[in-house]
Amino acid sequence: MKAIEFRDLTNEELLKKLEEMKSELLKLRFQEARKVLENPMRFRILKKDIARINTILNEKGK
Repeated sequence: MKAIEFRDLTNEELLKKLEEMKSELLKLRFQEARKVLENPMRFRILKKDIARINTILNEKGK
């Protein structure tokens, strides 16, 4: 998602999305450890999206 799309969401929706992304990142780490990771670029995308959400939450003042 782009930052503009994240800005349209409410704080509750952003927090929910953030938790979903963090859990997906954890699952990807486990897949990487077991050497069954299908899409290694997903790490980069998730980390950037998590950073975007955190930035927007800080701008809004949580």
